[in-house]
Amino acid sequence: MATRNGFCKKSYIVAVDVGTTTIKCHVYDKEASVRGSCSKKVTPLYPKPGWVEMDPEELWQSCVAVIKGAVQDAGLQMKHIQAFGISTQRGTFTTWDKNTGVPFHNFISWQDLRGAELATSWNESLTMKVIHAGSSLLHLITRQKTFLAASIMVFSHQHVTFRLAWVLQNCPEVQYAVRNGTCCFGTIDTWLLYRLTKGAVHLTDYSNASATGVFDTYQMCWSGLLCSLVSLPLSIFPAVENTGHFFGCTDKSIFGVPIPIMALMADQQAAMFGQCCFDKGDVKITMGTGTFMDINTGSEPHTSFTGLYPIVGWKIGSDVTYLAEGNAADTGTAIKWAQELELFSEVQQTAEMVTALKDSDGVCFVPSFSGLQAPLNDPGACAAFMGLKPSTTKSHLLRAILESVAFRNKQLYDIMMRETRVPITKIRADGGVCSNDFIMQLTADLLGRKIDRPSHFDMSSLGAAFVAGLEAGFWKSQDELKKLRCTERVFSPSTLSQGDLSTLHSWERALRRSMHWYSQA
Repeated sequence: MATRNGFCKKSYIVAVDVGTTTIKCHVYDKEASVRGSCSKKVTPLYPKPGWVEMDPEELWQSCVAVIKGAVQDAGLQMKHIQAFGISTQRGTFTTWDKNTGVPFHNFISWQDLRGAELATSWNESLTMKVIHAGSSLLHLITRQKTFLAASIMVFSHQHVTFRLAWVLQNCPEVQYAVRNGTCCFGTIDTWLLYRLTKGAVHLTDYSNASATGVFDTYQMCWSGLLCSLVSLPLSIFPAVENTGHFFGCTDKSIFGVPIPIMALMADQQAAMFGQCCFDKGDVKITMGTGTFMDINTGSEPHTSFTGLYPIVGWKIGSDVTYLAEGNAADTGTAIKWAQELELFSEVQQTAEMVTALKDSDGVCFVPSFSGLQAPLNDPGACAAFMGLKPSTTKSHLLRAILESVAFRNKQLYDIMMRETRVPITKIRADGGVCSNDFIMQLTADLLGRKIDRPSHFDMSSLGAAFVAGLEAGFWKSQDELKKLRCTERVFSPSTLSQGDLSTLHSWERALRRSMHWYSQA
């Protein structure tokens, strides 16, 4: 709240969230209530099988449009905006010319598979075997977690590393720019910041950097060792700043007035912050295009043996909060696919349709259009229905798809509990898929824990707004933020039936049979 000439002038926080399927912008007031909103669909491009891209210019224009639309929807003017926060999907990147600002290629999505073959080749290489053995020995001697992490390191195609290596091997313009020192690399947050400041700023934050796979979360810097191994030039990467930081102001020509950019944040970490999961042992389950399960591990990064990934949640001031994360790539993708197959017409119908059934009639669905992630870690797994029979109906197929979402949640939760050994304090869910009561209740039953669903599902946007607001002095503390979060419903666990347990065991068998289907992945 600002005061001018003795009159009270209200101010607001704007946050934009660039997701995989939608770009959303919300305007928040002091009570964290949404005063105005605007959204646009993201248009994915599929130039070749396994390739997933986005047009950088279209993304930029859409972001500007939703920001202007949200402020207009709130009945405000840009001069009323005190600060701006940005939340973005992670691991989606482009490269561009430092002098002209023109991208060398489209954004390469985190879902893109062109780096999978390189990743598999490296994971099976003699070099990796030597690194694992040497790091194990160094860990025995020094007991440093950095060496333990290196001793079990496995590359994933979802990380930037090998998609960027592919670009450097296959794009002559990028190779030329690297040699001449004019190549910039950036994930979506960095690209938007660069455009919003008219090319004045080339930065990212710790949460986004840590999700690329190129960043050392133990040393808190870009990994020189990894870059040397796979020939990635360190010179192209942006400098890394705190999550809450004055990143500069938007250029006046874009919105008419300069607006301070006070937060950059990766979407899953932003959702964690929006859910007020500030304490060690807090768990957040985001069910959107994919499922991302995160646990707050406090001030220490977690070293995983099964594919959980240690990431920086946020760095505010001198305090760093770490998360351990597991994900399943095809949650919302599978539900959207079911709708396109006309298994249902309206999303709101799905919970009621499947609850009317006793079970899925022995049908199991493996949700692996993009392979299987932790703990199985098989990019060559295929999506599949198993157990089909003449009595199978559309509703049975749909129930099998929804069950698979909850079963993957249990799989991620079990490995997280086994590995981190951090006592759980609370579990909160968000994302579009958490509006499905059937999935939420079955997940609560499988986990044997209460799950809190908020009244506002766009937690990534809220998290970016919270961090920007704290940095700008709009809100004063995390305790103040906790009082602003609202619960819509708490799902309490009930006892699993023998039928549910039998279905879960059948599904686990179906998973194993779907593995290694694509030998080239």
